[in-house]
Amino acid sequence: MEEQKIKQDICIGANIRRIRIAQGMKQTELVGRLQLEGIAMTRESLVKIEGGRQHIQATQLRGIRDALKTSYDELLKED
Repeated sequence: MEEQKIKQDICIGANIRRIRIAQGMKQTELVGRLQLEGIAMTRESLVKIEGGRQHIQATQLRGIRDALKTSYDELLKED
């Protein structure tokens, strides 16, 4: 079965990817930081979130905000 992209006005996944890449951080590094904080995340999940194929949990969003040292405003920015 082909995965469908989640339709949303705010591209949280794309924002995460943009910020992560701007900081020179690899997906595995971000996932490792989240796991150290006790936040359930795999690289596969992050790939799906960044690609808009998986919803993000509130705890994951908070953890990513902290790990990337960014704000909710940046993560929730509209295109």
